[in-house]
Amino acid sequence: MPVVRSERRPRSELNRVLVVDDEADIRELIDLTLSRMGLAAECAGTVAEARAALSAGDFQLCLTDMRLPDGEGLDIVRLIGERYPEVPVAVITAFGSAENAVAALKAGAFDYLAKPVGLDQLRTLVKSALSLSEVGGENDAARALTGDSAGMQQVRALIEKMARSQAPIYISGESGSGKELAARLIHQRSSRAGGPFVPVNCGAIPENLMESEFFGYRKGAFTGADADRDGFFQAASGGTLFLDEVADLPLAMQVKLLRAIQEKRVRKVGCVTEEPVDLRIICATHRNLRDCVDKGSFRQDLYYRLNVIELRMPPLRERREDIAPLVEAILHKLCGDAPPRLSAEALAALERYPFPGNVRELEHTIERIVILEDGDVIQPEHLPSFISQRQGEFQVFSDGEYSLEELEKRYIQLVLRRTKGRRQEAARILRINRKTLSHKIEKYRLRTNW
Repeated sequence: MPVVRSERRPRSELNRVLVVDDEADIRELIDLTLSRMGLAAECAGTVAEARAALSAGDFQLCLTDMRLPDGEGLDIVRLIGERYPEVPVAVITAFGSAENAVAALKAGAFDYLAKPVGLDQLRTLVKSALSLSEVGGENDAARALTGDSAGMQQVRALIEKMARSQAPIYISGESGSGKELAARLIHQRSSRAGGPFVPVNCGAIPENLMESEFFGYRKGAFTGADADRDGFFQAASGGTLFLDEVADLPLAMQVKLLRAIQEKRVRKVGCVTEEPVDLRIICATHRNLRDCVDKGSFRQDLYYRLNVIELRMPPLRERREDIAPLVEAILHKLCGDAPPRLSAEALAALERYPFPGNVRELEHTIERIVILEDGDVIQPEHLPSFISQRQGEFQVFSDGEYSLEELEKRYIQLVLRRTKGRRQEAARILRINRKTLSHKIEKYRLRTNW
């Protein structure tokens, strides 16, 4: 079958899209839709024809079916990723083929469409893909995530790659390691940067309100529903929905979330019809999501749907060389152009400390010093005593490997000992409320009297 070229307008004036499908009616439908958008389509019916077209000219986007007479759409996805990485590629899958869609996204596809192809969804996908070439300027993500350690260099490089895709992303890492910052930077560097970034703490929503908060509701759906209301999915339309602490979602809500992600449609509470949604999902949790699956508290199918691409945020104790530039950035943020200087001794003390609260704890520590201390130089005596005196009593953190819970337990116990059991003061240092502290004291059976 020869390569079919659409000649409706001079190609030099139009963005070009390669359409690969062995069904002539689908090629014609997509060609017509693209033409009405002011784009030029070049159509192919096989993998071989797609290869020839790619080698013969420049394209701004490729749309390919998953099943072709001489191969699979994944072959084209991989070829473009290897030889034409600047070209976004989206796949067209059979209805309900979630496994194929996930496989394509893992292989590097920008996004996917399910058959029968909805023209509104097609137009939205094309606009998002073409806008990627407009995301330029300096590397905002590289500047914002401070540090030149190997771990942070890898994080910044991955963010740049992830920003070019629409695939769901799972960000893992301990509390305070910068998971939401990474999610925001992926959004800012993506084609969705002009849309909203909607962060949601899944652990803070009562279970009986989850469905209405996520998907919205119609007037009269339940007592108190006195007007129609959009949910998080509608609020994030055109942008990114960030689900923080996703492991806290109850199983019943996980089923509804899985369907919404797979079908790209949601149904408001009290409504009989579904509505399409156009957003990207990024999720995060400080817990090990794989362990949650093994324990039965998190659905395996949802795990694989969310964890198409994983980004691990390294804890601060794995990148101690970043502490100095982080402190400098925090001081400039708090004090402007004339911040105090960190002495070599104070820096050494900070670098010895394991920071179980990671970057967030470092920020709180520096903020406390700026508020309470005067002078142009931060000395070891200005640091909290459990940091400056770590050589002795805080050695417990460097003897062996500990889980996050064990580190948290030891850290809270140390703060309680330093505050002589005064919960209000301990809660202030830990930056949590007294109720949360009391819960953790009971959970870990900590000593509170000295």
